[in-house]
Amino acid sequence: MGIIETENLVFEYIERDEEGNPIGVKRAVDNVSIDVKRGDFVAILGHNGSGKSTLAKHLNALLYPTEGKVLVDGMDTNDEKYTWPVRQTAGMVFQNPDNQIIGSIVEEDVGFGPENMGIPTAEIWERVKESLTIVGMKEYRKHSPNKLSGGQKQRVAIAGVVAMHPKCIIMDEPTAMLDPNGRKEVIRAARALNDVEQVTIVLITHYMEEVIYADKVIVMDGGKVVMQGTPKDIFSQVEKLKELRLDVPQVTLLAYELRKAGVDIPLGILTTEELVAALWRA
Repeated sequence: MGIIETENLVFEYIERDEEGNPIGVKRAVDNVSIDVKRGDFVAILGHNGSGKSTLAKHLNALLYPTEGKVLVDGMDTNDEKYTWPVRQTAGMVFQNPDNQIIGSIVEEDVGFGPENMGIPTAEIWERVKESLTIVGMKEYRKHSPNKLSGGQKQRVAIAGVVAMHPKCIIMDEPTAMLDPNGRKEVIRAARALNDVEQVTIVLITHYMEEVIYADKVIVMDGGKVVMQGTPKDIFSQVEKLKELRLDVPQVTLLAYELRKAGVDIPLGILTTEELVAALWRA
């Protein structure tokens, strides 16, 4: 059994006009079944409106299925007695770090979650130190979050989740509001959590370059899962990704065009190093 499973998950909501009158039902997630194994780094891709963020909110019981079920570490999110255990097992990091940071000092903010869990004070400070070290923000523990960059704020938000010792962290487009340097900082922190701490990561994104190191990629469109596989499997299908209105990493696209032009290189090139090696062999 995976740490997160969805079985024929359907989520519908009522569409309303400007005056709030119901005008129809919209199916945002349509019969989705996924299985996330412990310790995996799973990326969920899709353009705006594909259903990926709606799916993410089901994975720690912020939303509940219209049909089907979601299991988190074996706990059914539809069962109210599991609501808090589910949220402690699967932490959530959102798009805007300002919506998650509430403390006036970094270390106080990171310690807020464990404090609410009733963790003893001495252990809270150990967790704060540990979490800030993991995300590379230990030297900023006495700083005000207001004086940090976007990428630094998001790393503090991640540290706040890590301090609660979840088995899984769901990141719902955590880099959407960041500049390229901030995006790199956050993805580096996510990879460190996965590689070193063995925390399961579910990354919701539309930035292709963020998913090349994932164990598994899930592509959504129109509320459905339309592709699943390793990054190499997914990025070997450039034309299909284009049909789904998704970009492709520049190096992957260059390799694809070279291959079309007759250069003997493999499909699914993901990094510059892979492309250079392939060209040397060609």
